[in-house]
Amino acid sequence: MNSVLNMCRPRSYKSTDKMSDLICENYALLQVLSRFGVSLGFGDKSVREVCEMNGVDCNTFLIVVNFLTEENDRMQDHLEELSVPALMTYLKNAHHYFLDFQLPAIRKKLIEAIDCSGENEVAFLIIQFYDAYVNEVRKHMEYENEKVFVYVEQLLRGEHPEGYSIGVFARHHDQINAKLTELKNIIIKYYPASGDNQLLNATLFDIFSCEEDLASHNRVEDYLFVPAIMELEKEAK
Repeated sequence: MNSVLNMCRPRSYKSTDKMSDLICENYALLQVLSRFGVSLGFGDKSVREVCEMNGVDCNTFLIVVNFLTEENDRMQDHLEELSVPALMTYLKNAHHYFLDFQLPAIRKKLIEAIDCSGENEVAFLIIQFYDAYVNEVRKHMEYENEKVFVYVEQLLRGEHPEGYSIGVFARHHDQINAKLTELKNIIIKYYPASGDNQLLNATLFDIFSCEEDLASHNRVEDYLFVPAIMELEKEAK
């Protein structure tokens, strides 16, 4: 029985593993590489070697990778090994990816995939819902960029900002997926089929993928970033 359970458990990656193996075994980790600023073309080098080449904290990289591949909602056991500046770089790059690349790209595909003529009310509703969702995501991430990360940078400089704590962020860190769920339901249930729907199906696939990516991003913030900042706050007192 134990051997069967071990086979079902996700692999825990180590610094001596080949970086190429991580990507070949879980292509979603390409996003993690990109958000840590790691370039491709690393041959058969190990995780540690690639991280050192790119100036990335290896422990933080592995904590994020193993947290995401384990797909659970528990705090990691080795948060003391985590670099807060490295994790903030990861989170900031993720925000840039969502706001400046992925969400605009999905909107462009949506407009190409549906009939946006004035006569199609469902198409208008789809775009309206999508824009409302993007505005919600933008507001959420800009708050983190302008308030939360600035606060953490002050802590890292040894300053003790008054009137704010990471607990304020954690208590209001709601999941920004309600509008996206409604959008998917409108497309799936009510958008009338017309001709070749391959582009619309591909766009819907991108929306599902984006939703999963955002959920993973929020989990990193809730179970890695927030606990790490709580420890930083204790040290600052």
